[in-house]
Amino acid sequence: MLQDKDRIFTNLYGFEDWKLEAARSRGVWDETSVLIKKGRDWIIEEMKASGLRGRGGAGFPTGLKWSFMPKEESERPHYLVVNADESEPGTCKDRDILRHDPHRLIEGCLVAGFAMGAHAAYIYVRGEFYNEAMRLEAAIAEAYEARLLGANAANSGWAFDVYVHRGAGAYICGEETALLESLEGKKGQPRLKPPFPAMSGLYGCPTTVNNVETIAVAPTILRRGASWFTSFGRENNHGTKVFCISGHVNQPCNVEEAMSTPLKDLIEKHAGGVRGGWDNLLAVIPGGSSTPCIPQEVCDDILMDFDALKEAQTGLGTAAIIVMDKSTDIIKAIARLAYFYKHESCGQCTPCREGTGWMWRVLERLAAGNATVDEIDTLLDVSKQVEGHTICALGDAAAWPVQGLIRHFRPVIEERILNAQGSSITAQAAE
Repeated sequence: MLQDKDRIFTNLYGFEDWKLEAARSRGVWDETSVLIKKGRDWIIEEMKASGLRGRGGAGFPTGLKWSFMPKEESERPHYLVVNADESEPGTCKDRDILRHDPHRLIEGCLVAGFAMGAHAAYIYVRGEFYNEAMRLEAAIAEAYEARLLGANAANSGWAFDVYVHRGAGAYICGEETALLESLEGKKGQPRLKPPFPAMSGLYGCPTTVNNVETIAVAPTILRRGASWFTSFGRENNHGTKVFCISGHVNQPCNVEEAMSTPLKDLIEKHAGGVRGGWDNLLAVIPGGSSTPCIPQEVCDDILMDFDALKEAQTGLGTAAIIVMDKSTDIIKAIARLAYFYKHESCGQCTPCREGTGWMWRVLERLAAGNATVDEIDTLLDVSKQVEGHTICALGDAAAWPVQGLIRHFRPVIEERILNAQGSSITAQAAE
């Protein structure tokens, strides 16, 4: 288990005050100017060496992403955009960071913004996070008053401003280019790439979009050193991570743990175990609702990192662990997720616009047994036609839960159909 001295988010549960004075007592804003005066190249190289991968779902190397920003300054300003549009079902880590440790994020914005030559950061907050947005605004006001932001931010010689933008509750705006469209006041629909945001992002200027957790951990990594961060987790899966554990567990929670921690340990040691005991486990969605579920036999010894979960044909995603015990109607559960993706599709791409609704309708019939066994293969085929054929990853997010259901629980679906058909024949014979 991760020791308390190695935790980055030391106020994740809000036991202490969120304000500036308390944040400083926890090490936030500690000689930030020293980090900045080491220069852009040092910061980016240290982030590369740390092995930090994006904590918003895609897992792209953070230092490499920052290095894509143009090094030379031009008439086009550079922007940092922080994605706080946390809308993935099962995910609630960024919300707690905004609520209990906002200064850690603000300091991260300054350090990351400097590293990519940006004088401004926009934090795009999910519309439903009203209280969190208000707290973030209050923390930013504190930072300005203490001269940690503004013309000479934290006495670093770098001018830096932070703005909060509240979204309107659209899941699609969690996709980085749809988020940029929304920030510009347009409909939240993903852009075609290229051009990538590092070349043409917000207002057509060089932009980097990062998740809240990704930005918030950066100053601590720089203070403690890349070698400290790489001491956790397996190769290519380094660092600590906030895991969200919900569903059929005795104590749902967020917890910061080392990457590559066994899934069973996370559930047993931090979430009080599966309701009814480990043998009552049916399946786990390991990385938020868009990742394929895995059955109990896979959960027994799987490690929670990018590569281990990829090998198991699922993904780490946002590390939102949704636990389902044997009382769960797994077909109905995946049908409910399919409805979510149907509802949240922006409608720009035909495979997603038409396919998400079609998959949901078929899953509803499968849940009721009102289908034929042949339709299972048809559903799988359609999910493959949606996957990888859309501008953004929402099509993939809609297809993967369906594929996970069929991969691991096909016998359950077939039994549901055959039982329904048997009941129908019995009813007809009785007539």
